[in-house]
Amino acid sequence: MASSFSLVFSLCLLVLCHGTNAQFTTGGQSPWHTSRGFGDPRGCRFDHLEALNPAQRIQSEAGMTEYYEESSEMLRCAGVSVKRHIVEPRGLLLPAYHNAPSLVYITQGRGLIGMVFPGCPETYQWFQQQAETYTEGTMTESQQRLRDEHQKVRRFQKGDIIALPPGVTHWCYNDGDVAFVAVQVFDTSNSANQLEPARRDFFLAGRHQSVQRMYEMGPQPTSFTTRQQLSNNMLAGFDTQMLAEALGVNQELTRRLQSQNDPRGEIVFVKQGLRMLRPFRSQEMQQQEYESMQSEEQYFGESMPGLRNATNGLDENFCTMKIRSNIDIPNRADYFNQRGSRVAILNSQKLPILNLVQMSAVRVVLQRNSMITPYWQMNCHSLMYVTSGQGRVQVVNHRGRTVFDGMLRQGQILLIPQNFAVIKRAELEMFKWVSFNTNHNAMISQIVGKNSVIRAMPLQVLMHSYRISLEQARRLKFSRQNEMTILSPIREIMRSRDDPMFEVGSSA
Repeated sequence: MASSFSLVFSLCLLVLCHGTNAQFTTGGQSPWHTSRGFGDPRGCRFDHLEALNPAQRIQSEAGMTEYYEESSEMLRCAGVSVKRHIVEPRGLLLPAYHNAPSLVYITQGRGLIGMVFPGCPETYQWFQQQAETYTEGTMTESQQRLRDEHQKVRRFQKGDIIALPPGVTHWCYNDGDVAFVAVQVFDTSNSANQLEPARRDFFLAGRHQSVQRMYEMGPQPTSFTTRQQLSNNMLAGFDTQMLAEALGVNQELTRRLQSQNDPRGEIVFVKQGLRMLRPFRSQEMQQQEYESMQSEEQYFGESMPGLRNATNGLDENFCTMKIRSNIDIPNRADYFNQRGSRVAILNSQKLPILNLVQMSAVRVVLQRNSMITPYWQMNCHSLMYVTSGQGRVQVVNHRGRTVFDGMLRQGQILLIPQNFAVIKRAELEMFKWVSFNTNHNAMISQIVGKNSVIRAMPLQVLMHSYRISLEQARRLKFSRQNEMTILSPIREIMRSRDDPMFEVGSSA
C-alpha cells in the first residue's frame, strides 16, 4: 500500500514539475536559450553608450541607403548592424542576400517584397492566351503559353515588421506614390553567421557601393575598420565562358548579367513600372483582413466566427509561413492605458518565422509626459530606433553608474545592453519607437508597477533592504499598484487616486 502511495505521489510531482517547466519554455526551448555568440568577447564593457545618427549615405539611381556607424564600439560589442533604405516610387531594390538574420521595420510608404526560398515551388503562374485552334468536328480549344512563373510576392506597408532569414534572396519594389523607408537591423552574432562578426551583403545583380566593417584579428584586441567599397555582384566573379555554359545563354548576355559597367547602384528606377503576377488589391485586402483576424485570435485567445483555431506554427512549412506582421495596429497592443499610450510585442509565438531569425520586436507609443516602467532585458540586447517625437532615456550598468542620460530624437538609435536597467519618458510631445531584440522571445523584468520586482517582494524584505519604515515600504510597493508597463504622469495618478486606472495587459 505504501509503495502504491509513493508511486502516485511521484507521478503527481512529475506532472506538477513538468507543468511548471512548460511556463518557461516556448516550442520546447527555454527563453534563455540563444543561438548567439559574443559580438566581441574582448574589451566589451558598455561603459559609455551614445545615440547614433546615420553616419554614411550611398546614393543610387532611385533612392539611397544610409549606414549607422559600423565601427561603433556599442554596435560591435552587441553584434548588431543597422542600415536604412529609402526607395523612391518605381524603385527596385536589387536581389541580394546576407550572412546574418535581420528584421526590417517599414516606417513610411508601401511596396512589394519577393523572397526566394530554396526548394519551394513557383506558385504564381502567368499564362498568355493564344489564338483558338480547331479540332475534330466543330470543337475549339484554347491554347495557352506559360508567360512567367515565380514564387509568392507579398505586399508590405507602414508599420510592418518583416523577417529575413540569412542566405535567403529577397528584393523590394515601390509601387506606391511616395518613397518607402525601411530600417534593417542585422544580428551578426547569430550562430547562423559562420563568417566574421560583421554584416556582408551579397548582391545577385548590379554594381554598387557599400559600407563594410572590416574585421581584423591579431595579437592586439580585435579591431574594426570601416571602408566604402565599390563592389560587383556575385556573378561578376565567375569566368564568363563557364557562367554562360552553366546558364545556357550566350556570352554577350552573360556579360550583361555581370554588370561590369552598371552605374545605377543597388536601387534602380523601373521606367514603365514593374509588371508581374500578383493578386488584385481587393484580394490582397481580403487576405490581410483574414490574417489580421487570425493574428487577433492568436494574440487574445478568442474564438472568432468562421475561423478555426489559429495556427501555432507547427502546421506551417517553410514555403508558406508568414514573413511579416503589422505592429502599428492599435488593437494589437499588449498593454495600453486610457491616455492612448500602448506597447505591442511581436515574438515567435505570434510570428513563427522569428524562430528562424532568433529576433523579436516591440512597438511603443507614449503620450506626452508618460513613462515606461524601469526594467531590464533578461535574455537579450535591445536596439531602440526612434520613429517620431523625442524623449529622455537613462541607462544604468551593474555598478549603478549611468552609462547614458540624454534625449533621443527621430531617426536615432540606441543600444540597451542585456541586464542594464533603463527608464524612458516622453517629453512635451508624443514619443514613438520600435525596439529590435536579439532573442525570438525577449523577456523583461520590471522594477515598479503591478507586475514588478518590488511588488513581488514582502514588505519586510523591502524594509530591511532599503532601511525604510513599514509605512514607507507599503507606499513604495503599492504606489503604482494599478499600472503595468506604462506609467501615467504622477499628478494624474494623484488626481484620480479613487478611480482605478483601466490599464490592460494581455499576453499571447
